[in-house]
Order: sequence, then structure tokens, then C-alpha cells
Amino acid sequence: MTPPPPDRPRAETARLVDYLAGELARSGVTHLFGVGGANIEDLYDAVHRGGTVRGVVAKHEFSAVTMADGYARTTRRLGVVAATSGGGAMNLVPGLAEAYASRVPVLALVGQPPTGECGRGAFQDSSGRAGSFDASEVFGPVSRFCARVEDPDAFPELLSRAVAAARTEPPGPAVLLLPKDVQQARIRRPGRGAAPDLPAPRAVLDTTALGAVSDVLSGVGRVLVIAGEGVAAADARAELAELAGRLGAWVAVTPDAKDVFDNRDPRFAGVAGVMGHANVEDCLRRADVCLLAGTRLPLLARGGLDRALSAAEVVCLGPEPPFVPGTALRGDLREALRAVTDRLPAAPRACPPHAGPRPRPLPDPDGRTAGRTVRYPRAIAAVEAALPQDAHVFVDAGNAGASAVHLLPAPRHGRFVVAVGMGGMGYTFGAGIGAALATGRRTYVLAGDGSFFMHGMEVHTAVEYAAPVTFVVFNNNAHAMCAVREEFLQGGVRRDDLFGRTDLAAGVAAAFPSLDVTRADDAAQLREALLRGNAGAGPAFVALDCDPAEIPPFLPFQSFTTTDRTARNDHEESSDERGAVHVG
Repeated sequence: MTPPPPDRPRAETARLVDYLAGELARSGVTHLFGVGGANIEDLYDAVHRGGTVRGVVAKHEFSAVTMADGYARTTRRLGVVAATSGGGAMNLVPGLAEAYASRVPVLALVGQPPTGECGRGAFQDSSGRAGSFDASEVFGPVSRFCARVEDPDAFPELLSRAVAAARTEPPGPAVLLLPKDVQQARIRRPGRGAAPDLPAPRAVLDTTALGAVSDVLSGVGRVLVIAGEGVAAADARAELAELAGRLGAWVAVTPDAKDVFDNRDPRFAGVAGVMGHANVEDCLRRADVCLLAGTRLPLLARGGLDRALSAAEVVCLGPEPPFVPGTALRGDLREALRAVTDRLPAAPRACPPHAGPRPRPLPDPDGRTAGRTVRYPRAIAAVEAALPQDAHVFVDAGNAGASAVHLLPAPRHGRFVVAVGMGGMGYTFGAGIGAALATGRRTYVLAGDGSFFMHGMEVHTAVEYAAPVTFVVFNNNAHAMCAVREEFLQGGVRRDDLFGRTDLAAGVAAAFPSLDVTRADDAAQLREALLRGNAGAGPAFVALDCDPAEIPPFLPFQSFTTTDRTARNDHEESSDERGAVHVG
């Protein structure tokens, strides 16, 4: 590294990390999430000295990524995470994989050993030299852009390229590997035109494809719209509602997009796919056209619908091609929705009658309940009764998550987020904190005890930063979704996923005396605890016991219920006879 010439005024130069912190602040980033360490401490020092971006220290790097992810999903801004080298860096990978799969713009700043020590036995060397593995080859497959910064003067351009890659369709993570000496180097401040958070470029709509889609929708009869998370990412809810009104369409949503259309609107058909409602399939069978908006319709969103989809004409609006055959209008979703709407008659149409998103009937647990437990429908009803309409909801994997997706209406003015990209357990604990700190809104985290044991100690982070998060942990003392599969698909020969009883509320209360903790024995106590948490300014924690034998509203488990076995005898064709749905 060449030192600056003596005639260069120090005011024109800055430590690279100070420049970086300043550029993040100038581009609108308000929080940097991560875990510290020797090879990233200079960045934390710069953030602290800058005083504009708030540094948030998580308990684990996976959760730090999900904090940045939750921040990005609720603000539509770039989420930023920082971690040190070695194990800290490697812990970022599953979180970045979720952001990659779910198209979430995240910038990861990853510390590395000093350049002069790489390939010479450096501690936590991942330069790819002298037999060490290459971190860029690890992060490359889970990022839109990855670069090791070896020349400090090249950093402003690399930062700009990384941010642009994270925010350009399809968005996702970008990774910059920052050796410690590079972080400490002084660089010349570029001109003010080098802001890293420039608007992401938009793809121009194909007029031929627009014409083809418009021809399909012109004068069409019944239309089912299935809307996905891309509607939220594009901030296109109003455009979606206008198009649905012009078409007189029913509107269903994918499991990760419950908030993109008012769940109480008469047009709302329910959730599509394996956690969804039978009414969606009924509407699809009656529809002349199925219009996909902001979703490629992956398996979780189309499970049980394949046969009905094959009989319908499908059109798709969004930047990426769908997973099902159809006529696609690629490009910016918001512009596509507006362009298609402009070619339709201005008068809204009434949608045809439909049954609405009625919950699947669930069986009693056949007397297998041990002790006092709260059934999922009652618990979710209590959550619905207490949930503020401007709150955010983050739903974790497992039986509790499937029940929430199926039963809980999305708040009218908040996000309803399910991480279906990788489906990683424990995602919500960090993501909910990131969302709450970013927006200041009450945020609900709905998770099972399995997810809690993975990353639930981020409750400590919520306490430390007074984040307005309400953690609701449905404790069935099991990895219950796995246990259900073992019982019904493997003959019940194993009990590996059934655990001894744990009193989570007592443990959390002892660990965090200042935290509002409740053990709810029934739905009424759950609702009271949630309302009390809403009235507070900081975090709250509620645990309730559930039954591991309770079968959730999850299509692959439908044949396990007494109700659906009877239904198969009463009806000519069931979802099971239409073909098995394999998930996980």
C-alpha cells in the first residue's frame, strides 16, 4: 500500500471505514447489524464515531443477517450486516442464502485478515492462498456480487457496484471482503456524485408481451389473481388492487405475501399452496385466466393446484419468468400492473361469488394431549384479537408457522413475512428485531420452541436495544412437524424429535428480569399478555404450551386427519388423489 503524498491535505482523505460509514449514512441506511471481532472492529469504530448509523450487535451472525433482511423487507431500503473473519464470516452464509432466494437486498461487509498475512498462516485465513479456502468462492453462489477489496483506492467503485447489484432485479445480497489493513487505509474522498444508493435501474416493458397479455385479459370472464411477495417489494399494493377491480377478479396470495392484499376485502380468496385455503383451488377451477403478479409460483405456493393450473390460461407479471407455463410480461412489476390496467375498461367489475378463505377443519388430537395445552386455532384467534393493524408479523417455520399462515389475517398496514426462500428455522428472531428497530412499530414474532432453541437468544438483543418486539413461542416440546412425519410416514418407529418438557417462560424470566414475560395457560391469558405488550415500549415474551400431536393445516399432512379421510370417502376426488405434495 502506497502512503498518500505529503502534499495531499488530510481533509481530502479519510480512513476507508470512515468513508464507508459516511456513505451508508448518506444513502439512508440507519442501522448496521452484526457481531464484532478483531477483523471488523475498525468498521464498528467508524460507525460509532460517525454517530448517524446505529450499530446493533447481535448474538449470532445468522441472526445479524436476518436483522438486515427484516430491515430491508419492512423499509424497502438496503439492509447492511457486518461480521469478522473465520467462523463469523461462515455463519453469514445461511442468512445470505435466504436473502438470495427471497430476493432481499442486503450488503454484507466481511472482515478478513491483513493482506500481508494471507497465505502465510494467518489466523482465519480465507484468501484461497497456501491451502486456505477462498471466501469469495463460498459467498459467490449466495450473492449477486462478491469482491475482495485489495486496493483501497478501488473501494468507492466496488461499493457502488455492490450496492447496485444488491438492488438491481433480481435483488439479493452483495458481499465485500475487507482485509483489516484495507479498512484502516486512508483513501481520497470521491466527488459527491458517487452515492452508493442510486435508484435501481428498471427493465423496459416489452410492448409485444404487453399486447399479448392485454389480449388475454381483454373481455375475459372470471380471473383469479395470485399475488406474491414481489408486490410488497415493488410497493405495488395499490396497483394490484386497481387491476383486480378492473378485472372483477378474485385475489389469492402466496404464503409469504399475505399483506399485499386486504385479507378482509370481499375479493380475497385466501392463501394459495400447501398452507392455504381450499377456496383458492375452487376459484382457480372456475377461472378462465390465472394472473400471477409478483410471484413465480414456487412449490409452496402452487402445491395442490397443478392440475387446475394446467387447465387454466396463465399470464404472469414480474421481472422473472414463472415456474409454470404461461404468457409473461417481464420487467418492473409496478409499471407492468399500471400498463395492463391502463388497457382495461375504467369501470370496476364485481367479482363472482366465492366461499372465501375458510379454514381447513382440523381434528381433535384423539386424547393424546398431555397437560394443559392451547390449540392453534384458539391461540391464533387470540393473536388476531390483540394484533395492532400497523404491526409487522414475522412467522417462523413449523407447525406454528403453518397455522399462522392459514389462520391469521395480515395486519392492514404492516408486513406479514414468512421466509420461504430457504425456510430456515429461527429466522424470525433476528428479522423481527431488525424490522422493529428500523420502523419503530410493534412487531410480532410467531415461532415454535424448535426455532427458539436455535436463535431465540436474540431476545437478549431485543432487551439491550429496547426493540418493540413481542415474541410468541408455541412450545410443543418437539420438532413437531418432523414428529408428525415420523408417526405417519415412517410408522412411528422413532421419537427423536419429541423432547422433555421445558418451561420457557420461567427460563427467559430468570435470564432477563426486566423483560415482560408471561406463561399463558389459555387463549385469554395469551390475549391479555399481548395487549399488555402492545402498551409497552420495549420487548415482551409470551410462551404457551401446545400439543405436538396436533396436525397443522399443511397440505402434505391432509391425509393424516380423520376429517380428510372421511372427505375422501364422501367426494369423488381429493387433493391426495390428485397427486402427492412433497415438501421438505
